[in-house]
Amino acid sequence: MYQIIKQILKTGIKTETPPQADDSLRVREQEISAEILRVFGRALKIRHVDAGSCNGCELEIHAVNSAYYNIEGLGIGFVASPRHADMLLVTGPVSRHMETALKRTFDATPDPKLVVALGDCGCTGGLFGENYASCGKVSNVIPVDVEVPGCPPPPTAILQGILAAVSKRG
Repeated sequence: MYQIIKQILKTGIKTETPPQADDSLRVREQEISAEILRVFGRALKIRHVDAGSCNGCELEIHAVNSAYYNIEGLGIGFVASPRHADMLLVTGPVSRHMETALKRTFDATPDPKLVVALGDCGCTGGLFGENYASCGKVSNVIPVDVEVPGCPPPPTAILQGILAAVSKRG
C-alpha cells in the first residue's frame, strides 16, 4: 500500500489540460431565469418521457443535468410526475405500447404546457418511421412545440431547444 501511495505522489496527476473558456458560448443566466419566471411564475419543471428510444438521447439528457451544463442553475429541473411539470421532453419514436401512456401523460400535465420532441426519432420517426409497432414521430400522438433534431442531439442543442420552447411561449 505504501508503495502505491509513494508512486502516486511521485507521478502526480496525469490528465489532459482543460480547454480555455469560450465566452461566445456563455448564456446570460439572469435573463433566462427572468424569462422562465415571467412565463411560468416559478422555475421550469420538466417531465421526461421515453416513448421508445434507444437511450442515446437519455444519455445526453443526463449530461445536460450534470454540473457542467448547470441546468439547475437556470431554474430548470426534472420531476417524476407530469402533474408537477410545465414541459414534456419526449424521446424516441412513439411505440404503439406507449401511445396511450404518452397521451395520458400529456393530459395530466397542467396548462400552460410545452412539449419538446427530442432526437431524430422524436422529430421524424427516424429509421423506424410509422409501422405496426411504431406511431412514428411524437407530433403524430400529441402536439409538439419544439423539435430538437440529432441522433442523439448534443447537450447544448437540448438546452437550446428547451430555452426556445420557453421563449416561444412568452
